Amino acid sequence: MASHALKQTAAPVTVQQAQTNALLTLLNLNKPIDAPSATSQGGSKSGTPALKVPAATGPPVWKILVLDQETKDVLATILRVQDLRDIGVTLHVQLHSSRPPLPDVPAIYFVSPTLANIRRIAEDLEKGLYESFHLNFSEPLSRSLLEELAAAVAKDGTGELVEEVVDQYLSFIAPSGSLYSLLPPPSTAAASTPGQPGPSQPTSSYAILNSPSSSEEQIENEIERIANGLFSVVVTMGQVPIIRAPRGNAAEMIAKKVETKIRDSLITASRSQGSSLFSQEAGGLSTLQRPLLLILDRNIDLVPTLSHGWTYQALVSDCLEMRLNRVTVASPQKKAFDLDAKDFFWAKNAANPFPQVAEDIDTELNRYKQDAAEITRSTGVSDVNDITQLDLSANASHLKTAITQLPELTARKATLDTHMNIATALLEQIKQRGLDELFSTEEAITKQSAASVLEYLRAPKGEGQPTPTDKLRLVLVFYLSSQDSAVSKDDVAELEAELKKQGADIAAFEYVRRLREISRMMVPAAGGAATPMPAAPAGGELFKGFSSLGNRLTDRLKEGGLENLISGVRNFLPTNKLCTVTRLAEALMDSGAASNQSLQETDEYVLLDPRVPRHVQSAAARAPARRSQFAEGVVFVVGGAGYVEYGNLEEWAGKTGRRVAYGGTEIWDPESFVGVLRDLGRAQT
Repeated sequence: MASHALKQTAAPVTVQQAQTNALLTLLNLNKPIDAPSATSQGGSKSGTPALKVPAATGPPVWKILVLDQETKDVLATILRVQDLRDIGVTLHVQLHSSRPPLPDVPAIYFVSPTLANIRRIAEDLEKGLYESFHLNFSEPLSRSLLEELAAAVAKDGTGELVEEVVDQYLSFIAPSGSLYSLLPPPSTAAASTPGQPGPSQPTSSYAILNSPSSSEEQIENEIERIANGLFSVVVTMGQVPIIRAPRGNAAEMIAKKVETKIRDSLITASRSQGSSLFSQEAGGLSTLQRPLLLILDRNIDLVPTLSHGWTYQALVSDCLEMRLNRVTVASPQKKAFDLDAKDFFWAKNAANPFPQVAEDIDTELNRYKQDAAEITRSTGVSDVNDITQLDLSANASHLKTAITQLPELTARKATLDTHMNIATALLEQIKQRGLDELFSTEEAITKQSAASVLEYLRAPKGEGQPTPTDKLRLVLVFYLSSQDSAVSKDDVAELEAELKKQGADIAAFEYVRRLREISRMMVPAAGGAATPMPAAPAGGELFKGFSSLGNRLTDRLKEGGLENLISGVRNFLPTNKLCTVTRLAEALMDSGAASNQSLQETDEYVLLDPRVPRHVQSAAARAPARRSQFAEGVVFVVGGAGYVEYGNLEEWAGKTGRRVAYGGTEIWDPESFVGVLRDLGRAQT
């Protein structure tokens, strides 16, 4: 059975671009594509490169694409229908749906390696639905499933229809250039895992790995599933990493499994003299040329997944429904908007503070109006939409120019309309929930006391009214950011009583308290170990965009009042500090700039190098780890990633000139993560 991985022979690409290249190669019947040059991947201000869709080589072959739900999610995050058309896919359908036969069309199957999928493929082969079958699996097909497929093909005599069977290593999602997550765990109707939500909520890795009711088999299966997904990310990136992970938890177990998978792959390629899944050769590579793979456990720092963010992407994740880069705005009427790396405004502003985003909307609107005015002036029409009504004989040259520019202008206007709608919805949420006050309070959380937090719960600052969940998140951030002895039992009891009075479910608080008692978990920033970052712009500059955005959107809001909406938003300067995950990545990638505490922590981490013989590695494991420098890194959080942490790590990488991909078993929005903590807390009582 063939294995496939895109070889990264040119300049390094982002995890999203690497996955896009691999998907388009798959859709091109596994024939090479023309990858974009390094110069075509211009970086945005936020550090997110614009996504380039490579061109297929040779004439297009028209075909049908068959997906299951998991692989549909993988494709939908990156590719649009037009991208599929461009590479010759005329129709995409679900595997487990009723499909008419198309006997003169080749079919590309891109599905997960499950028994149900194998049996349905065998049925399609037996019916001869398509001219030929190109079978691609998102993860390696196990021997038992391969034998199942082979037996069915042999029984029905349909072997001549199967053109190829390929392992693709694509079982992950890449929502943006340097952000990725694994696919969710399969839901089991009979599972009794506490923290495993009901039908309306998907199962989570964090719940499975942290629930006391999870069986040993469940945990082992989940760790194996996570290792397979992370191995897919590493293979798609095309480079053999040096792996580091803290000892004694799930992160170490996953690190060892991933290292074994990489090592076995290298040995197999060497013995068979076949093509390797990785582009690098064994010799001549320094540590600087190889990436770091840092695997961490979510419980090392829960604060970023609970705190209130102030960047565009963090606010969208917190305030709106966001799934697979599709954002749903519920008010004034329900609308869905697609955000991806092809969206120039999102690529530029996703990681920026929200007031700066508001300013940029104003700038882009002015630029659009100037460009549209120039077209209308040169053609003599009153509106760009009237260009098609021009007198062709009198305005031929102007018409050619206008029609050339019109598609770009139309696309730009649609993008700006999308972000106007999203910005309006976010401003409403900021005002209603007092998110600016919550954020500023959490930014200075180490200066807060139990008394000041209680005062905030009873009488929130500003005009906004935080929800009970917002107040619970504030208490959790305060508790986790405090020294062990700083919050007494009486303080905890008083905080719990006030949260109950405010209508919050304190089961999540009870779970976090027990978790901290066991692990003595504490955010290092509380002890003054946070690394300062370069200063941000002055507060006035950071927030001036609200007034101009208000002028633009006034007519969109009832009762005249974006100015009234904005008036309650505080003008403050976000502090610059590193989250725990960023601090640990800094210690391993740039040890010269890291604090002594961070270096002491990471010196104890397990060190695994798949290229080093096992006997050499075993001897090296007993010696102190050598501190190194890395230009590239891949950070993976077992238990889930979050946009606040992602933005913090991305900002550090941009300031230090490093390339870092960040991801986890899932990407949490704060309310969903609180829900998982709540379910775990209820299960323990």
